[in-house]
Amino acid sequence: MLDSFTQSVMLLLVAAFLVAFVLLLYMVSPLISPKPLKLAGAHVVVTGGSSGIGKCIAIECFKQGAFITLVARDEAKLVQAKKEIEKHSVNDKQVVLCISVDVSKEYRQVENVIKQAQEKLGPVDMLVNCAGTSLSGKFEEIEIDRFARLMEVNYLGSVYPSRAVISTMKERRMGRIVFISSQAGQLGLFGYTAYSPTKFALRGLAEALQMEVKPYNVYVTVAYPPDTDTPGFTEENKSKPLETKLISETSSLCPADQVARVIVKDAVQGNFNSSVGSDGYMLSSLTCGMSPVTTITEGLQQVVTMGLFRTIALFYLGSFDSIVRRCMMERQACQKADKTD
Repeated sequence: MLDSFTQSVMLLLVAAFLVAFVLLLYMVSPLISPKPLKLAGAHVVVTGGSSGIGKCIAIECFKQGAFITLVARDEAKLVQAKKEIEKHSVNDKQVVLCISVDVSKEYRQVENVIKQAQEKLGPVDMLVNCAGTSLSGKFEEIEIDRFARLMEVNYLGSVYPSRAVISTMKERRMGRIVFISSQAGQLGLFGYTAYSPTKFALRGLAEALQMEVKPYNVYVTVAYPPDTDTPGFTEENKSKPLETKLISETSSLCPADQVARVIVKDAVQGNFNSSVGSDGYMLSSLTCGMSPVTTITEGLQQVVTMGLFRTIALFYLGSFDSIVRRCMMERQACQKADKTD
């Protein structure tokens, strides 16, 4: 048996070793992190860039000196977005190019659009896949063809542009590809049986693609924005089930420009995960699984916080279940009252 003094010394040695190891990781981590992408003079393509988060991302990149290609379906909205973005130019050489196309319909058409953009503004340095749509409703009440359409827009609408730029990025040994998922792509919630799977799919695509392109110095970022103040969110709220609204109200609504700044910063740094706020950080740590990390310290933080965050998450899940049960009971009570009358 070791005496108490020897045990104390051994514990101190172990603690000292752990501290030294963590400090060493902090020192080494920047050396193995991706080299930040300089946006000044870079060509950034933003799909779904005519409004919402996409437009704000385009503005943020333009403020940092980038050349922008906006891709969206609505020509009128594209023209209006172009005017708004151009107000933030930092030099007279910057250009905003607008191309109208549905990125979810036909790959060859998307490929031709990307070629046009590269002929005018040079190779794509960063692609931001922001084209997408949302739909909420009870599983059995959603029209069956909407499931396929959401997968086309939210998933294939990111696959096609990414496929069109990836070969050139690998040849140049540089590039960034950003997928705009959602916090609904980290956990499934009431009302999102059609929407959540499309956003979960983006993470699987991003993880597999990152493993392929990392040796070529191309980095993938998956952004998980919370509820964001955009025209799309306003439209979605018109038909959102009560349960979904009440669950959404447990977190605050974020301004689109704030979300855009975070996403652009993470993409430039080459971070795989991009989240906003404390809730977003907790969700990213909880759902990290086998996803890649940009730095060793990021991995350490996930290991250390996992248990605590899981405990907090259980309370959240309990409150969400309580909301769903309460709404069901209130609805049943109203139905009984109507029958009595």
